Amino acid sequence: MNRRSFLGGLAGLASPLFPAASNGLGFRLVDVTAAAGIDFHQNSGAFGAKYLPETMGSGCAFFDYDGDGWLDVLLVNGMDWPGHKRRRSTLKLYRNNRNGTFTDVTERAGLAVEMYGMGVAVADYNNDGFPDVLITAVGQNRLFRNTGQGHFVDVTEQAGLGGRAAFSTSAVWFDFDRDGFLDLLVCNYVKWSPERDVFCSVDGHRKSYCTPEAYHGETCWLFRNRGNGTFEDVTAKSGIFDSTSKSLGVALVDYDRDGWLDVLVANDTQPNKLYHNLRNGTFEDVAVRAGIAFSEDGKARAGMGIDAADFDNSGADGIAITNFDNEMMALYRPSRTGGYSDAAIKAGVGQASRESLGFGCAFLDIDLDGRLDLAAVNGHIDETVRHIRSNVGYAQPPHLFHNDGQGRFHDIAAGAGAGFAAPKVARGLAYGDFDRDGDLDLVVTTNQGPAYLYRNDVTDGFHALRIHLTGKKSNRDAIGAVVRVATPEGAQMRMVKTGSSYLSQSELTLTFGLGPRDTASHLTIEWPSGATQEFTGVRFGGYECAEGQPLKKLDGF
Repeated sequence: MNRRSFLGGLAGLASPLFPAASNGLGFRLVDVTAAAGIDFHQNSGAFGAKYLPETMGSGCAFFDYDGDGWLDVLLVNGMDWPGHKRRRSTLKLYRNNRNGTFTDVTERAGLAVEMYGMGVAVADYNNDGFPDVLITAVGQNRLFRNTGQGHFVDVTEQAGLGGRAAFSTSAVWFDFDRDGFLDLLVCNYVKWSPERDVFCSVDGHRKSYCTPEAYHGETCWLFRNRGNGTFEDVTAKSGIFDSTSKSLGVALVDYDRDGWLDVLVANDTQPNKLYHNLRNGTFEDVAVRAGIAFSEDGKARAGMGIDAADFDNSGADGIAITNFDNEMMALYRPSRTGGYSDAAIKAGVGQASRESLGFGCAFLDIDLDGRLDLAAVNGHIDETVRHIRSNVGYAQPPHLFHNDGQGRFHDIAAGAGAGFAAPKVARGLAYGDFDRDGDLDLVVTTNQGPAYLYRNDVTDGFHALRIHLTGKKSNRDAIGAVVRVATPEGAQMRMVKTGSSYLSQSELTLTFGLGPRDTASHLTIEWPSGATQEFTGVRFGGYECAEGQPLKKLDGF
């Protein structure tokens, strides 16, 4: 089997396009955390000082670190603060045993590193065929190069990313100059350190967690990949520099559909950013003009997580951004003029999320009916909130907004599975088909709590078409490639992307739900290099495609 294989298969669900399942949903999310052997507890380091980073972490990722065709799970961890050491806590890497269980291989993979980790971004930055890992942190971020032998080595210093202490959050790999090598954008939150910690209080006596307004902002960083294993800091000359930003989430989008990747940044209490790629190594922030910088009433919200995808099958990406409680989740639809309008209330997302404090979010076709649904995980930042606001809890249930194909979403989280629906102090969210049955499973992290693995069991025989791309002239991961799939019910579009959600990363393989149909009439791949490939009559299942080569059907589902 090819080392980069990802397989698709059969699964099923209800949809407005197809007959409903007897259970009303046609899928369920089953908590298999314990059965899978995942035993993880996030360490925020909290000891009573109420340090700001304690409320914010941490993330997770699905990726195939050893190239055996099965998705592994990486969980980011914090650590005890200096002077308050109680236990050792590190990242955790769980290797997929291909039978529904996982083995902790953190030590032998070279990732048993103590750091105050926040987020993760995975990509093959040196085009050697093996996925590398960037961990963002409070302090020094770390870049771990995959040797291809089941082991990672820390190359932070030699890559030119060392000597930079910050409160970093989400990150994204993308080839902004289209030279075939992946560049790196890192989000930073605020200028915070234990020495700069501010005393905040709700009663004037007891310390509480500060809001971001108590601290100055920090710019995002943009690093250009030189193609020799090192990076050049181009933050200032690229136009990205902005010290007012307080960035938590980042997503890729080609908002003007010119084939050059633009960047969305979710900011906390500051305007969101849409960095338009000017195709000359520089960017222009067009968020105000595009209509996503502020809420409908002109206020900067507490942007946390973010994702972009074609959720209405229009051929253009819309945007979801999670916000603080009483602010509602944002759901931006693309307009014909190239901007966006917030359709959250009209679509049914706004009111349903009003009392939620959202973090990780992702568009995915949970039921394989050909429409992208929207998942979001929630949880407050302070356990005392229950004593202040009677309508807001510390642990909060997630949202799973089912797309009805008529412009509205319906929250079906309560019926998706008791474990999934249970309130949590959730942060990270990622999706991937870890059991290779064609539907998308979920991993969720919580603050100062466990991680959860939810297996998606689609029950009505709906089909999935899964595509894994390998670039040749394009970057090897094909980040930025767009795949379009047509069936008699309409067209679907997906982009290969890193980033999105909050501090987390989902798998790179693209999944298209076909419902009960077994064939897509047409499939088009638009590569980052500008090349285009077209295929007709593609049956359901798993495929891989190297740039310029035919589709290769994968066996085994």
